[in-house]
Parts: sequence; C-alpha cells; structure tokens
Amino acid sequence: MATEPDKLKIIPLGGLGEIGKNITVFEYKDDIVIIDCGLSFPDDEMLGIDLVIPDINYLLKNEDKIKGIVLTHGHEDHIGALPYVLKRLDLPVYGTRLTLGLVMNRLREHRLNNVRLNEVQANDRVKLGCFDIEFVKTSHSIPDSVALAINTPVGTVFHTGDFKVDLTPINDNYIDLHKFAEIGKRGVLALMADSTNVERPGYTMSERVVGETFKDVFLKAPGRIIIATFASNVHRLQQAIDAAELHNKKVIVSGRSMINTVNTAKEMGYLRVNDGTIIDVNQMNRYPDDRIVILTTGSQGEPMSALTRMAFSEHRRIELTPGDWVIISATPIPGNEKTVSSVINKLMEIGTKVIYESTAEVHVSGHACREELKLIHRLIKPKFFIPVHGEHRHLKRHAELAQELGMAEEDIFVADNGAVIEFTKDSGAINQYVQSGNVLVDGLGIGDVGNIVLRDRKHLSEDGLIIVVVTMSRQEGKVIAGPDIISRGFVYVRESEDLLDEARMAVRDALLKCEENRVTDWASLKSAIRDALRGYIYDRIKRNPMILPIIMEV
Repeated sequence: MATEPDKLKIIPLGGLGEIGKNITVFEYKDDIVIIDCGLSFPDDEMLGIDLVIPDINYLLKNEDKIKGIVLTHGHEDHIGALPYVLKRLDLPVYGTRLTLGLVMNRLREHRLNNVRLNEVQANDRVKLGCFDIEFVKTSHSIPDSVALAINTPVGTVFHTGDFKVDLTPINDNYIDLHKFAEIGKRGVLALMADSTNVERPGYTMSERVVGETFKDVFLKAPGRIIIATFASNVHRLQQAIDAAELHNKKVIVSGRSMINTVNTAKEMGYLRVNDGTIIDVNQMNRYPDDRIVILTTGSQGEPMSALTRMAFSEHRRIELTPGDWVIISATPIPGNEKTVSSVINKLMEIGTKVIYESTAEVHVSGHACREELKLIHRLIKPKFFIPVHGEHRHLKRHAELAQELGMAEEDIFVADNGAVIEFTKDSGAINQYVQSGNVLVDGLGIGDVGNIVLRDRKHLSEDGLIIVVVTMSRQEGKVIAGPDIISRGFVYVRESEDLLDEARMAVRDALLKCEENRVTDWASLKSAIRDALRGYIYDRIKRNPMILPIIMEV
C-alpha cells in the first residue's frame, strides 16, 4: 500500500477577509516558518480597544518546530504584532535593513533587548529548516520592501508581499520584474498575491505624482502647511522634505511614530535631508508662517494623533489658524471614513484650507491595480493561486481575475483565516482549520477583553448604567437603608427626580415581596432588583440600561 506523500501546509492566521493583521505559517513535516507578523486597528464596535493582534495559539503549540519569522516590509500591518509575539516565542527575525530598523523601535518600546535580528538584502537567500527563502526587490510605499520565493520540498511558493509596479519610483526603488520572470520560468507551485486594489482598473499612479502636487501646493500656500500621512510612508516624507527644501521652508516633525520613523530613516540613509531643514517645534516662532511645514500623524483621524489634537485645539504646541493649509496625504482605511470626515469638518470650522485625495492628487496607493496584478500572474505562471491581503470581496475578485487569465476554478483557493491549505507537487486542497482570530489589546491588557466585555461596553455606551445600593440587616434579612439609585450615562439626575423616585419604589416593592417570601440569598435578591427595575424603566421610557445591584450587610 503506497504511503501518502508529505504535504506543504500554508496556514494564514491573519490577513484574509480583513485589511491588516497579516501573518502566514508555512509548515512541512517538523519545520515551520512564519511570514510577517502584523496588527490591525479596532473597528467601531471594539470600544476602548487600542490594537488587534493575531491569535497565535497554533504557534505556541508548535513552538519547537518554528525556525524563524521572515518580514516583507516595515508597515504596522506586517510588523506591528512582533513585540507581543516575541514576548511569548523566542525566535530569530529576518528582514531588510529599514524593516529591522523600524522593528527595533517597536522592540525598544516594549523593552525587548535580546531579539535575534538578521539583516538581509534583495537577492539574498536564507535557509530555515527545509525552506530556502529568496528575497526579491519590489516597489511599495516604503523602501526595502521584498517579495519572497519560498522554495519547499514540494515546489516554490511565490509571496508578493505588498507591492505596486512603479516605473518612476522614489530613490530608485524599482520592482525587479526580471527576477519575477526568472522565478516564473523555473516553475512556481503557488502564487500568493496582494489583493488590496484588485477592484481598481488600470495601473496605480506613480509616487512621483504626489511630489509634483506638493511642489504646486507649497508654491501657492500663504501660510503654514501641515501634511498628515502614514508615518511609515517614507517616500511620501521624502517628497514633502524635497518640496520644502525647494521652496526654502523649515520642517517640523510632530507625533511620536512620525518622529521615530524620520529619525530611523534618516540615520539609515533612507531619508535625504539637508542640515538645518528639520527644526524643533519650539523654534517655530522664529520663522514666518509661510516658511513652516509640519509633518504629522493623524491621516486616519485617530483620536490621540497630532492632527486630531490640532483640529480640536488640544495640541500643546501647535494652534491652527485660518491661514494654514492642511494636506491629508492618505486614503481612509475601510471603517475610518467617518472619523476622517469629522476631522476634516473640524479643520474647516477653524478656517484652514483642507486638501485631500478627492480634491487633489495628494495620495497614491502603494498597492497594485488590476493590470499590474495581471502582469504578475503572467510572469509567475503558478499552478495554484491563493489571493491574500484583503477583505473577502477583494479575495473573490482576485480569484475571478485569475480565472479570466485562464486558471481553473479548482486551482484557486479563496480561504479564511485558520484554513490549512495543503499542497503536494500536483494537488492542493483545504482539508482542515486551526484556531485563529483576534486578540484585543487594551492598554497593558492583552487578550483579557473578549466578546462579553465588548458587549458590556457597547451596552454601557448605548443605554448607560444604574447602580442600586441597598443595606440589609444580617440577622433579620430586612432592608434598613436604601434603595439608593446612582445613574451614569442613563438620565440627568436633576431633571429626572420623579422617574428615579418611582424607580426606588419599584425596587422597594420587589424587596418587600422577597421579604414576605423569605428570600434571603443575594443572587435571588439581585435578580429581583434587576427584573423589577428593568421592567419599570422599559415601560416608562423604553430604555434598557445596565443595572448593577449592590447589597451591603450590617
């Protein structure tokens, strides 16, 4: 009887059916390699949550098999979860120079000083267990981005990472299409390709388009210019600095992540800045407004970001005036549209001129559109295809694009996080699922906020809280004080005294019934208080606040 061949397992633990949180596991026999380790930002339903990181229970169970983590580039959705993962798994990390520089910033913040960081360059090869990984240069909105040719015992898997085909990039950051074609010619078992922009026809515009817009805006602006963009978009920062130097302006960097990125990119030579161009915010008043450019975080309307604090007049150093021009050089991440819109409205209330993507070419995507994706498919010529990095609609549209290019539907795997996609040299299938999902980070708490806590937070945010305090006699089980009712986020007490008095009566009546029926255990008393109060309040004003009974014994 023939033995079943050993299979390559590709297990996405994040990045499928969502934007961000990219992490993929490659497993063959007793060897595991992890590609990327990113985070995502909370949606509107995740009240109070700071960050979302992947569930790594599968990795913890297979810790002894893992040979290392390989990074494609330095964006947060690909490196942001590293500090949280490396606190639990002692693993070597492989990445290009700038990527590791940005990783070191994150590790220092988390006081992780002994991580084994291994620098690689495009065209290098690294052997990790049975995996031979080749790094291939690509274009993206951050320098030092790479695709990966992962050579395995059953064939080569090509992972594009995030990319675009920019033929006039900043700092000669060309995509190595020759290498793509060479790898395609050698034969590729499976392609994993970025799906973020698959719904957009044509080609993504070159990053240089934004530089030309900046030069034009810098020429016309009568006062200060504030540019909000992703801190990690080093090419965008370079173009802003180039435009500032062309027009003899000084640059101020605002926002912790922006300061960290600028310092790191400058030290490593990825950001060219003349001496004296960047000044401290405290020196701003020494120059006229028309010579000041401020690079800041907050392009997504994040509540604590520098731009949002400026818009709401809460920034300690920078006060916006009607003569300022604000450029929002980013497109809203899906789900952030409302927040960004409210910041734009607030900026316009102040009287500032706001320039954003729909009004001028101040942003281009770092991801490939349909024609670029077709080019990569044609160059790589894979036997199988797994669309990655996108919401479910993006993955489906990318699968349809692959079919338009001649691939059979059964050779395309539109997967979910946790799917185990198994390959032999000739076949592929999804046969099982492993644990995956979201781990929520709230302050210093990691994973201690789950669905129940989020449900309670949502409840509190919608209907508020009522606390009922009752003091009872330990011996007789009778009420000797109260009930007192405290309201938070439910009604304004001074204007609702009658309602709260009647609510007290409803609670008192419920407690008297308990006394008559000799109910003395706390669980039953609290349940009676909740039921009586909930019924009364809903009948009166059709609201359903959270009710928290507190019973004290004396």
